[in-house]
Amino acid sequence: CGAARVIGKIARDAETTLEIEIHRTLPPVLKRLREQGYPLIGLEQTNESRSIFDFSFPRRAVLVIGNERTGIEDEVLRMLDVCVEIPVYGRPYAHNAATAACMALYEYCRQWPQG
Repeated sequence: CGAARVIGKIARDAETTLEIEIHRTLPPVLKRLREQGYPLIGLEQTNESRSIFDFSFPRRAVLVIGNERTGIEDEVLRMLDVCVEIPVYGRPYAHNAATAACMALYEYCRQWPQG
């Protein structure tokens, strides 16, 4: 499924310190992670999303980031414990997926500076 291409793109030899798994579908992976005690957090604009800046991240959590154009699939949305969003004022109404992911990871690290 292209694992060599993905792993080859990881910067600064991170493949030696990160455990990388590649799966074709997300729901079975999320189900397994939930069973292991990880809360499932979506980064998505929904009617019930909370501002990421008012959200306290659990120490251990799964952050689900959707497709650039279509967001998180409905099946996956139904599995999530909570959705958070990054408030945007003016246009565009959302950040692209890579930028939003960086902002969310920064906020997590701000809350958990020791990792």
